[in-house]
Amino acid sequence: MKSLNLQLPLKKKWFEMTKAGIKTEDYREINEYWIKRLTDNDIDLTVDEINAGLCALRDGYTEDHVYNCYGFWFKPFSINTMTLGYPKSTDTERILKLEHKGIEIREGNPEWGAEPGKIYFVIKHGKVI
Repeated sequence: MKSLNLQLPLKKKWFEMTKAGIKTEDYREINEYWIKRLTDNDIDLTVDEINAGLCALRDGYTEDHVYNCYGFWFKPFSINTMTLGYPKSTDTERILKLEHKGIEIREGNPEWGAEPGKIYFVIKHGKVI
């Protein structure tokens, strides 16, 4: 099976923290763009449908129940390619490939750029490839 790559451009501060192994996850807004980019489903989900699933999670339902009931799951990425801005493919100093360790929906770490109390798609990184 072909590995699926998730490429994410970063600002210098976040790229350097990720490269140093300090920042182990990245945050993306829950909006139509990121829903379409990160989820793998047969229907076009809305922010309201994702939020309905989040409410169900907060009410004690399991992730499997929510994903089955609300019809979304995440694409099977295997690599997170983090870039400093939008480098040329030959500029290896500005490209970092990491294991993809999954995506969660939750609050992020404010020290890593998340707004306190806000819910995000949290893209988790593993070791450098």
